[in-house]
Amino acid sequence: MSINHIRPWRHIERRKSRQIHVGNVPVGGDAPIAVQTMTNTPTTDVAATVAQVQAAAEAGADIVRVSVPDEASSKALKEIVRESPVPIVADIHFHYRRGIEAAEAGAACLRINPGNIGDEKRVAEVIRAAKDHNCSIRIGVNAGSLEKHLLDKYGEPCPEAMVESGLDHIRILQDHDFHEFKISVKASDVFMSAAAYQQLAEATDAPIHLGITEAGGFVSGTIKSAIGLGQLLWMGIGDTLRVSLSADPVEEVKVGFEILKSLGLRHRGVNIISCPSCARQGFDVIKTVERLEKRLEHVKTPMSLSIIGCVVNGPGEALMTDVGFTGGGAGSGMVYLAGKASHKMSNDQMVDHIVEEVEKKAAQLDDEAAAAE
Repeated sequence: MSINHIRPWRHIERRKSRQIHVGNVPVGGDAPIAVQTMTNTPTTDVAATVAQVQAAAEAGADIVRVSVPDEASSKALKEIVRESPVPIVADIHFHYRRGIEAAEAGAACLRINPGNIGDEKRVAEVIRAAKDHNCSIRIGVNAGSLEKHLLDKYGEPCPEAMVESGLDHIRILQDHDFHEFKISVKASDVFMSAAAYQQLAEATDAPIHLGITEAGGFVSGTIKSAIGLGQLLWMGIGDTLRVSLSADPVEEVKVGFEILKSLGLRHRGVNIISCPSCARQGFDVIKTVERLEKRLEHVKTPMSLSIIGCVVNGPGEALMTDVGFTGGGAGSGMVYLAGKASHKMSNDQMVDHIVEEVEKKAAQLDDEAAAAE
């Protein structure tokens, strides 16, 4: 049940966009915002790439992108697609023939960059291959590789140049009667990206893929992505996203989901609400949360868990979570179930006990969901 009618300040009105498909994943329209990542293994190492795709899918990735820089990678892609549990996007740069080969290999989508894919004649050949093999296309505009004529016109990369590049490429696809496309306008500069996406959202009804490109390492990249993507999502802009981190692709997926969960746009797994801890804590909050995050990674059911060190905010937070634990004294704390104080539990047993309670609640919610279908 939606809670927006009683808490209107939580309401996000998503931009209306056309819906396309990336394999069996709908993108745009009223579909959930899809989370993507990209492999960083050599594509020719099929075993390593498939393992990374599977790990990303297990973490929640709806779509995974794979770079196809050469003919050997095109050949490997066919096997990767066959073994992948999620649709594969082929990342194409410079060599338009790689796009044709990727479509033939079974890619669900082709990511092409207007700034380096070649002239319209070559793009038309890629479009023909996409049509023939039921591929969608992502127009991937990047501030770092804009077309020369646009750099000459605007003097430097800017939101207007990025949007013009994207709209020019949309025209090419539409002129060839191709409409299964989404579009992105990425920059490493948060301000430039946000401005470009806002302009793009007003200029087209195509599904929009969000990203702050080359955002950086895990901490700095997460912060930049949360700021840039968060504000756009809050405005209702975005149908799919990738958090670009110099980190394990699984971490990209986790951060993407956390951004969506924080805005109430996607729900997956346990949302842990925990305090930063202080001298009042009745147990080691930080270590406890670290252990619980690892122990609860396998739970996919959307639910909430509060872990609060003392009674100042603990009972209040527990009122709004499925399971909660609040630190007390004498080496024990209070366990809350469905917002109500249930029973005491010793600190040294609380992690195992909370995992059991969360798993029990997850099973209950899954049964209720199945019965409602």
